[in-house]
Amino acid sequence: MSQAREHGSEHWPKRTFRNGGVGSGAAARKRAAHLAFGTPVLPLLVVGAIVLADLAGGAGIIWLPLLAAGPALAATTSRPFGVLCVGLLAAALSAVLGIRDGVPGAELMAVLSALAAVTLASALASALRWRRERVLAAVRSVAEAAQHALLAPIPSSVGPFQVAVRYSAAAAEARIGGDLYALVPTPYGVRMIIGDVRGKGLPAVGTAALVLGVFREAAYDEPDLLTVVARIERSLARNLDYDDFVTAVVAGYPEPGRLEVVNCGHAPPLHVRASGSVASVDPVDPAPPLGLRALTGETPSLQVLPLADGDQLLLYTDGVTEARDHGREFYALAEGLARHVSDEPASTLDALDAELQAHVGGRLHDDAALLLLRMPASVEPASAVAAGGGSVTVPSPPRPPAAGVRCGGGAE
Repeated sequence: MSQAREHGSEHWPKRTFRNGGVGSGAAARKRAAHLAFGTPVLPLLVVGAIVLADLAGGAGIIWLPLLAAGPALAATTSRPFGVLCVGLLAAALSAVLGIRDGVPGAELMAVLSALAAVTLASALASALRWRRERVLAAVRSVAEAAQHALLAPIPSSVGPFQVAVRYSAAAAEARIGGDLYALVPTPYGVRMIIGDVRGKGLPAVGTAALVLGVFREAAYDEPDLLTVVARIERSLARNLDYDDFVTAVVAGYPEPGRLEVVNCGHAPPLHVRASGSVASVDPVDPAPPLGLRALTGETPSLQVLPLADGDQLLLYTDGVTEARDHGREFYALAEGLARHVSDEPASTLDALDAELQAHVGGRLHDDAALLLLRMPASVEPASAVAAGGGSVTVPSPPRPPAAGVRCGGGAE
């Protein structure tokens, strides 16, 4: 993912303090690098090439107007002061070459006037471009802060789990999109959500913020996971348009060996067993996305997934599985996960990220999020895992005892 970012406490930037001598040397190097970056090297090379062509050919007036390319090109890379410097240099060289080549005074004045006009227009364009860049930098800074507020960084361990997250927005310049995720410890165990808002841009961001706000509040208040989902549904029903919705998977780990999963029209999680096999946790009773329950009348159901020592669970959005290569082939996430799974969730997602980026040729066309959890072998007692494996389907609350056992599907 070209713009993917890893959210974890260990990845926040750290500021180091240096003594005065080292700091002043670093500041001097920074100023020198900044000056070198702002130097209009390419425009100067263009001006030099035109001067050499004139000196070699002696064609005079044929070459002199081309010197205006120097300040025009400098407007795309330099500040106004650099543009003016290139323009003055080009004018001086034009006057010297014109006199050397015997260009008539009227024609030389026309060339110099045109060069001055191009220089002034280029300086104005450079000033406007520089102003827009500063505004864009401020907007991107706000977007970055908004993303950190919306998608709070997740540490490498939450409760009993090892955790890793990767996120990439389709609108790379905005650095924020319509995919959402959260993982929070609560009095009722660790709870998590991953979802995909219909659409992109600011409306999708607003909906994602609404879902995450309600989830974080309800996850702490409600002992029942289906009630958490119901609160999100009610909030969306009040605030969304009739054609908007959010696909989501809400999961909870209330006790050792028991992982609860509620799937609302979202891509099924992938369960990686300690042996390395990958199974898709398909919903037994498919439910509509959040925000559409009033149209269908269907309610989501709860699946209980036994989670043993060394097991892992990958939650993701469709920006990953719908990523296509140049031959329009989808990325096979389950197969990629089976190839790269390891005991370190961060390493696993690093490998998946690199493979996915290679698959699409370096740029995703949809928001994409990956959330991987691993149960270390030393945390959960083996006796807590239900015999026989599989998932138990329980209807909406009030919930009767589990109705049956369903084994996870095969790898995609």
